[in-house]
Amino acid sequence: MARTEHSVLAGLGSPATAPTAIRGRGAVTNVAHRFQSDAREGDNDVDAYDLGHENTPPPLRTQVIREQARKLLSRNDSPDIPFDQAVNPYRGCEHGCVYCYARPTHAYLGYSPGLDFETKLIVKENAVDALRAELARPGYRMSPINVGSATDVYQPIEREWRLTRGILQLLSDTGHPLTLVTKNALVERDIDILKSMAERNLVAVYVSVTSMDAEVSRTMEPRASAPWRRLQAVRTLSDAGIPVGVLVAPVVPFINDAEVEHILEAAAEAGAYYANYTVVRLPWEVKEVFETWLRTHFPDRADRVLHRIEDLRGGKRNDPRFGTRMKGEGVWSDLLRQRFDVAVRRHKLNRTRLALDTTQFVPPVVSSAQSLAQFSALPNGANATSIGHVAPVTFIRSRRLPGPQAAASQAPAPVSQLALFD
Repeated sequence: MARTEHSVLAGLGSPATAPTAIRGRGAVTNVAHRFQSDAREGDNDVDAYDLGHENTPPPLRTQVIREQARKLLSRNDSPDIPFDQAVNPYRGCEHGCVYCYARPTHAYLGYSPGLDFETKLIVKENAVDALRAELARPGYRMSPINVGSATDVYQPIEREWRLTRGILQLLSDTGHPLTLVTKNALVERDIDILKSMAERNLVAVYVSVTSMDAEVSRTMEPRASAPWRRLQAVRTLSDAGIPVGVLVAPVVPFINDAEVEHILEAAAEAGAYYANYTVVRLPWEVKEVFETWLRTHFPDRADRVLHRIEDLRGGKRNDPRFGTRMKGEGVWSDLLRQRFDVAVRRHKLNRTRLALDTTQFVPPVVSSAQSLAQFSALPNGANATSIGHVAPVTFIRSRRLPGPQAAASQAPAPVSQLALFD
């Protein structure tokens, strides 16, 4: 018999004891991360606020922390993921999606996967130069790059930093294929680059749509684009000849699971050629972030949601095993899969599988001076001014220069067909 993972927040079952939601933020509070050696109790994270009216703290500020990245490409060999390399110019995400599986990565920086993840954002300000240097290495083995595998590359700060656009331009100039995942309509800004790449069969875009209900979407993903704007972006991209798919990701029992068919119908009408889904998973600190949020916003069904997640995960909140972690297992997983498959057939989705062209890549030329600057450059001066709604802060970590073995890269598996999350 599967062991049930009992809640550590059972005392939050009533609205009176649940924390107060913070307007414009997904997480309700900061949570201790797994590398902390001490435990502290704060007064509703009051230090993170701008002190305003005596009884009404204003919204949390967003901080941008500058970082010089030694490298940008990350690689994986997971059989659950259809790409083996990815780039992420930002750490943390202002969209504030409460279920985000990338939240625990903030713990590596000493920050909380809760509110810190969406208010303390790390910007790899040399992202384009770092990627250019990696693509120019003699040992680089080309395969499609996924842009935005962890945090959203079109989150609000991209309007000012434009790192994603710079990466797209670099990949376009070098003829490098890519896939792109986002839930922000800002992707329309770069339609000129994406259209040019689509004409050469070098790109596919995937837009995440979790709910058609604006209120539900705003509660789950407070600073992402509204559902209608995401679907409008799908239509705009499709009309421009750019292959675009829709991801119902994630499906959360009793929150948005009843909307699967409606989302696929709207996606097909907007011109999507492909659709897929994942089931919510709660690794590491996401368990606590999600449950606190759930008991704050949906106290009437919190226990039902958590028990259904356990049904899908063998009695646990998270099951990291390959083959089951994306879509779960058991009766409810089978039922969801059948519903999804019927809707896909009804709306004539997934009839073609996209194979991006991997023969056009030409490595960029990087001088030795540029390569050295890539590893020794420091961030902009500490007297940088505020950018819009964010407050830049300088963040420098000492790193050793890479040794000769750092240039060696393992040959990735060939990719001939690309369908995200298959």
